[in-house]
Amino acid sequence: MKSTEVLAKPIVLITVSIGITISFILLCQPKPISKPDPMARSFVLWLHGLGDSGPANEPIKTLFTSPEFKNTKWSFPSAPSNPVTCNYGAIMPSWFDIHEIPVTAESPKDEGGVLKAVQNVHAMIDKEISAGTNPRNVFLCGFSQGGALTLASVLLYPKTLGGGAVFSGWVPFNSSILERVTPDAKKTPILWSHGMADRTVLFEAGQAGPPFIEKSGLSCEFKVLIQALCTSCLISVIKIIFQSFMFFHHIKHAYK
Repeated sequence: MKSTEVLAKPIVLITVSIGITISFILLCQPKPISKPDPMARSFVLWLHGLGDSGPANEPIKTLFTSPEFKNTKWSFPSAPSNPVTCNYGAIMPSWFDIHEIPVTAESPKDEGGVLKAVQNVHAMIDKEISAGTNPRNVFLCGFSQGGALTLASVLLYPKTLGGGAVFSGWVPFNSSILERVTPDAKKTPILWSHGMADRTVLFEAGQAGPPFIEKSGLSCEFKVLIQALCTSCLISVIKIIFQSFMFFHHIKHAYK
């Protein structure tokens, strides 16, 4: 498990995580012989955290306006409203139940609820692939509860996807689930980022994740996030990251 540090602020920090994730993923993928296709369709599915909504996260995509993103489809679905145990049964947008906050590495798991949510995410992916998107151009990203669901969705999807970004998430299932991970799913790279000062999902919960899933032969890089740099500086960094990402996206099919 690798560990590096990134300095950031909340909403832009999330976007930095996406940028680093996709560039990391594409650089790690094998490169087929076929010629590069600059018009290849790609799909980014973003899963929000507890009590949030998809539309509230849509501003993330407005940072990426370069021509290379012309054929990138972004999707920001909203979780259904459900009672949440950690909030005394209050009804709110939630992908699955959370029993306690802060979430720790040993927190109780709503595995049944997670698996039901995974089915819904897989249906979204299947729909996009049926529309013509190559599975290796499909990327899942999620924050907090959405990060936990991203992890489960990537691991349990039968095909190799472009990659997954788990931002301040945790492992929402027991070790028995790892037995269901297919050989193709194990080829999907994962980047896991977590803030050291996170008081909702404790750093220990995030840090415990990568070594847990790596036991099954999955590839995962872990990045430590701490707050610091100004937003304007970070946006410049994001643009550089994504310019590099798109460059590798267009050439990765050209060479073995």
